[in-house]
Amino acid sequence: MPFKLSLPVKITAIVISWLVFISAAHYYLNFDHGSKKTVYMGYMPVITNLAAPLLDYASLGNEDIRFNALKFSSFSEMAESLRNGKIDAAFIIAPLSIVLKQQGEDVKVVYIGNRHESTLVTRKGLKIRSLSDLAGSTIAVPTRFSGHNITLRKLLKKRGLEGQIKIVEMNPPDMAAALASGVLDAYFVGEPFAARTLKAGEAEKLFYVEEIAEHFICNLMVVRGDFIKRDPETVKMMVTAAARSGFWAKSHLGQAAKIASKYWNAPLPLVNYALNTPADRVLFNLYQPKQEEMQAMADDMLSLGLIKNNNIVGLVDDQFAKTADLNNIGDDIHSIFPK
Repeated sequence: MPFKLSLPVKITAIVISWLVFISAAHYYLNFDHGSKKTVYMGYMPVITNLAAPLLDYASLGNEDIRFNALKFSSFSEMAESLRNGKIDAAFIIAPLSIVLKQQGEDVKVVYIGNRHESTLVTRKGLKIRSLSDLAGSTIAVPTRFSGHNITLRKLLKKRGLEGQIKIVEMNPPDMAAALASGVLDAYFVGEPFAARTLKAGEAEKLFYVEEIAEHFICNLMVVRGDFIKRDPETVKMMVTAAARSGFWAKSHLGQAAKIASKYWNAPLPLVNYALNTPADRVLFNLYQPKQEEMQAMADDMLSLGLIKNNNIVGLVDDQFAKTADLNNIGDDIHSIFPK
């Protein structure tokens, strides 16, 4: 006759098994057991955020820490992921950091992305030679909370064109197809999204952003304040490596393009075109966040009715960028992490 456990014994065994499982899970989740630390970074596939894929690639072989770059298709989705703690850092469109701060989120701007990498393009065949030629047309910007929208609206006001051009919001990956199909007459965005239609012969350049807004800030890196409090050394490593990656990229544009094209899932000729047209266009050295620049952005947003006040106290944290070690950046991309 087979041996059978009594009901009380069965219950006891189940309880003990459950307690063992819970204890093991608690140990795995809350104690260091030799696993590599992973920092999750959200980014959009644009040149201003080139540091994200470079940090990911260069940290693949690190024994202690991995900087994992997660590609997003919209800035709003990225902002929600940062808000909900699903990512540790966000390479996000600059004015959105101000919105997050004013919504009560404890975010800090710690790094400014590469500059002079945005372009306003118009559909080929429209024969647009000036902004006034676009009267009655439709122009797309990434979001109303973008430097592109702010700069364009300021320019329209300055030239007496307010209300004559329709500005719409559109995710950058959708802009090229919308222009080619005739849904848009023009769009203003970070590269390589403008280069996609320029290189294909479907668009013409109206102006590069630096022609109307020198040192324009497209994207920047934000982290949550509790991340800085909890692990300042990791934040320091990330910001330092991001700053160093720009200097490395400037001297190794071909290698940087190869890495970026894989992460962006973009053709290498397109990435090379965007990084090199015109030559030496992209600025990699203006990465330190400055209170006065962010305050000027907040002032512009207030004047355009995008925010209700211009208070950004506590948003800028420049300690890591100001002390970034830029020495001994070699040919090997792994040198973006200082020894």
